Amino acid sequence: MNVDDLLRDTLREQAAEQPPAGPGFADWVLAVRRRRRTRQLVAAVVATVAVVAVAVGVPQLYSGRSDVRPSGVVDRGNTSAHPGQSPPRELIAAGRTALAAYYIPTKVTVSARESVSERTYWLFDRKTGTYVKAPKWSVVTVAPGMKTAAVLERTLPASRIGLLDLATGEVKRWIQVSHKVGGLSFSDDGRKLVATTYTHNPDAEFHPADPNVGEPDVPSSRTGFYVLDVASGKGSWAGVTIGGQRADGLTTLVNYRQDFALTRDGRYIWAGLPSDEVDKLFYDFTGAEVPAPEDGSKYLVWFVDAGLSPDGEHVAGDFAGQTWTTSSYVIDSATGEKSEVRGQQLLAWADDRSLIAWDIGKGDSGAGKSEFHARLVLVTIGSDKEVPLSGFLGGSTDVSAGRWQPVFATR
Repeated sequence: MNVDDLLRDTLREQAAEQPPAGPGFADWVLAVRRRRRTRQLVAAVVATVAVVAVAVGVPQLYSGRSDVRPSGVVDRGNTSAHPGQSPPRELIAAGRTALAAYYIPTKVTVSARESVSERTYWLFDRKTGTYVKAPKWSVVTVAPGMKTAAVLERTLPASRIGLLDLATGEVKRWIQVSHKVGGLSFSDDGRKLVATTYTHNPDAEFHPADPNVGEPDVPSSRTGFYVLDVASGKGSWAGVTIGGQRADGLTTLVNYRQDFALTRDGRYIWAGLPSDEVDKLFYDFTGAEVPAPEDGSKYLVWFVDAGLSPDGEHVAGDFAGQTWTTSSYVIDSATGEKSEVRGQQLLAWADDRSLIAWDIGKGDSGAGKSEFHARLVLVTIGSDKEVPLSGFLGGSTDVSAGRWQPVFATR
């Protein structure tokens, strides 16, 4: 295994407890439990590789103008950037996509054997043009248009789902559920909501009684999903078996948090798997397994949030690091052919050819120290330039260090 392979595996591990791409949430530093034995080796390799910073320049947004200053506010029509702000105080946006919210995870001790990563959210307030703390919610996902958010209360899993009016900050309707919910995801048109059900907090982390033994292997408590109509609050629940032996002889596993999401056309449900043999599965609304849709979905990488491009021609892929030290694959949705684009981790599509990504870079004190010292940037297919959108994260891998995590929505 070479350096590139180790770094690629590390980025997979960091995303292991994230929901599927696109509408899901990123828990950057939470590793796949079954691979933790490689952490020290990979961390050493990453520290060596990531010290080479990417060049920061100014690409032209596919449908926008080019006018970037090295600091302060960058506003190029439909792009709003604040390279000096981390966490951001004012709106960050590019093209069709805006940073609708962000959260900071904090590790909380529940007992000697269990801890929980709890999120504190900040939601964008149109009235003030700033991000405002919203401590009531443990999970937030924002619908397209940024007028409504689906929320869960502090204790997970939750027995009801709130539909939050982002203009007033008030819950306009509660949806009661019989199976408790730990994850939420809107459809691309905002008309449906997928709620992943669990019997235990999916953000829990378990510790051995003897620290020399290693972390215990605790199975996921995921039970299935609801598909709900947002307008009426009505829908149905489907149970989904956790892992096990498949008919084709392969064994599937599920992370403790492994949320479901809708496919682009809204016809099917899918979720990732931390397996090299079977990395994702698709279901109909009854929970029955179905083949991958013929729209590029078979190339989705479950721990890469950006997913399919707006025109459906490309899929955001895994870390590459070939052409540039920090770059990612972009996959042709028709052929599966891979090319590269700047960016360490692809988060959301700004338009058909530009994406918002995490990346390291030069410009601030300590920039480029490691992969954990990154900022939001705008990158474009076919360009070796990138536009900084936010300030840099702190360089620590500890979730208690206050590393903010973005929540994007189309606006």
